[in-house]
Amino acid sequence: MSKLWQKDYSLDSLMEEFTVSKDYILDQQLVIADALASIAHARGLELIGLLDEEDLSSLEEGLQEVIRLRQKDAFPITKSDEDCHTAIEGFLTDRIGEAGKRIHTGRSRNDQVQTALRLWMREFSLKLCRETGTLAKNLLLFAKRYEFVPMPGRTHMQIAMPSSVGLWAASFAEELYDEAQHLMQLSWTLDQSPLGSAASYGVPLALDREFVASEMGFSRVQNNVLYANNSRGKFEAMLLDSCDYIGLTISKLAQDLILFTLPEFGYFSLPQELCTGSSIMPQKKNPDGLELARSRSALVSACSMQVKSIIRSLPSGYNRDFQDTKEPLMQGTKATWTLVQIMALMLDGLIVNEEQLIQACVPSLYATDIVMQKVLEGGNFRDTYKDVGLHLDAVAALDPIETIKTRTSLGTTGNLALDDDLMFVNLMIDGCTQVLDSYGEAYESLCGIEGVETVLY
Repeated sequence: MSKLWQKDYSLDSLMEEFTVSKDYILDQQLVIADALASIAHARGLELIGLLDEEDLSSLEEGLQEVIRLRQKDAFPITKSDEDCHTAIEGFLTDRIGEAGKRIHTGRSRNDQVQTALRLWMREFSLKLCRETGTLAKNLLLFAKRYEFVPMPGRTHMQIAMPSSVGLWAASFAEELYDEAQHLMQLSWTLDQSPLGSAASYGVPLALDREFVASEMGFSRVQNNVLYANNSRGKFEAMLLDSCDYIGLTISKLAQDLILFTLPEFGYFSLPQELCTGSSIMPQKKNPDGLELARSRSALVSACSMQVKSIIRSLPSGYNRDFQDTKEPLMQGTKATWTLVQIMALMLDGLIVNEEQLIQACVPSLYATDIVMQKVLEGGNFRDTYKDVGLHLDAVAALDPIETIKTRTSLGTTGNLALDDDLMFVNLMIDGCTQVLDSYGEAYESLCGIEGVETVLY
């Protein structure tokens, strides 16, 4: 099929390469979302008399076939198509003729791709929220299992105060929970339909934007048509920023595990099937997965900054620059998804070396505890602190398990409130599932196919 913008000339080959770039490859992710949005749009056109019932039925059947083909990874998009929108319209025109040429009525390729992206992003945000929440839940269960296994707490990487495996694991769980909540809140922002905004200024047709939005399961329309356009790139950046927070947490968790699985520490061990080897040193079992988790988190940060840099100085209205926000969006979101999954795998296989952890609780770890004991006996903090600091060789080891149990302030080693944390995480996971189920019901109503998802990984 000719390009959606085709007129009476052919584009220079170098210009075609430059302007199409990887869009036709990236758009495989958007085929189902675009087909669903096209069914809703076709119903909207039929509602205002621009399609008859026969045309609508033919278009719906054709778009259902597109969805089935994509589910089998059998819907090709070529460079000459430029994107999934042209490929889908060409598919419809080849199969049903004239009706296929009517489907673009009232749409710009701009609000078309925005709608597909919006469907994809709102689903991805909730799926990543649920996946991150599940990782947080597993960390909490890990914390519960090793709640009273002592572990040296460190500041400046030096021995600091008594801690526990439970405190360490739950700290990451709570951090990931907060970041997953950020995604859940963002899903509400993403849950507004831009369809009908066209190329920034709407069209002179009586499109029922509310009807079409509800057909796709959107909670509302993105009202101002110029804002709908200007939000392109901005919403992608918001999603990538949320991904970036998760990546930062996973990077810190990975760094801790790299350190604490070193033989010199020996706090934890990784199963050998999660470690790679050296091409020259036969003894090596390297934590490459953890090291790559650090670097992939940097990739996510770069994707977020790339999108914001592209849109930073754009004037209002559509600009082709927006096209270049798609690749970092897809790259950064996929990297985050994989980061969460690989860290879940690492956690599942992590071995806790309890004896090593107990032995690591050397006497100097209890210096602050000795100060507090003397304060409770009537001494003042400043003089006691100085006296203990000048006589560290006199600090005796305490019972590490009893020591962490005596810390009873909320959130400390003896009072982690893990059951409360688990309750909140489970509520969040269930909430994600409920909203995703509502999307699935809307999609099934649109295309008559069970189990349709726009995010296929």
